[in-house]
Amino acid sequence: MKAKALGIPAEDYTTDRIGSLDDLYSGKEVVEDFNDDLIVKLFQVPFELPAKSVVKLFNEEAQPNKFYVLRNPSRSVLACLDQEIQTLKKVDKNIIYGIKPRNAEQTFAVDALTNMNIPIVTLTGKAGTGKTLLALASALHIRKNYRQIFIARPIVPLSNKDIGFLPGDVQSKLEPYMQPLWDNLKIIQDQYSESDKQHQQINQMIKDEKLVIEPLSYIRGRSLQRIFFIVDEAQNLTPHEIKTIITRVGSGAKIVFTGDIYQIDHPYLDSQSNGLSYLIDHFKGQKLYAHINLEKGERSELAELASNLL
Repeated sequence: MKAKALGIPAEDYTTDRIGSLDDLYSGKEVVEDFNDDLIVKLFQVPFELPAKSVVKLFNEEAQPNKFYVLRNPSRSVLACLDQEIQTLKKVDKNIIYGIKPRNAEQTFAVDALTNMNIPIVTLTGKAGTGKTLLALASALHIRKNYRQIFIARPIVPLSNKDIGFLPGDVQSKLEPYMQPLWDNLKIIQDQYSESDKQHQQINQMIKDEKLVIEPLSYIRGRSLQRIFFIVDEAQNLTPHEIKTIITRVGSGAKIVFTGDIYQIDHPYLDSQSNGLSYLIDHFKGQKLYAHINLEKGERSELAELASNLL
């Protein structure tokens, strides 16, 4: 308005915005009419792929740690390219801390989340696709490789409508914002009876602060060594905040960002300018990175219907 009043040309700031969302990296691809002999071989052992073969099989769209559904009229297989784009391996459906993947995308997500050679993973998808649940279950599954599981989310009220001041200390004030994370933890815990070792182990981890749920506000200045770090609702972060978080990650750590780029509560961000979309767009093709867009909702039939119709 000021520029218009003064007769000065003005443009929107687009430096931190990505291009069309239709071109945003999904992390997976379905390949039809795939060579049957290669599928049979893939069930037996991972095989080497010369560079020319990659171009021929995947139409030059091959990326490190990209996942594939390879199928033909006879059979199909889930597969993943390694970090050097030279080996194609079969991806198995593994149960992680009582949670079993229910579709191909969830199977891909579990494979990336439990792969110690991939230190940064992003998961996107609509509500109910299992982003946070899979990240948390995977962290518990490979917890022995890390000294702590750290789960955080930005403090942004729904639709930016604050509920006002809350009574109590800092922990009490932040509890409502952290409750969705505790809900996911409870789902995992409920896979076992109270007398089971796995159920009791989660309580012990919380007591010993091996598993910590905190707001993201306290991340600046920290150095996270050998920590499995989950950042939930990452679509409400700016590109600068994403960079600040990733630069905190030390050696032996793994960081996971989850979120829905179409469900943003931050007043100054949208699906193209939020930090999660920016991260996916800029990290695509990096050997240390994997991404999966989860499509099918698995929370309930009603939740899936609401996500599709509303």
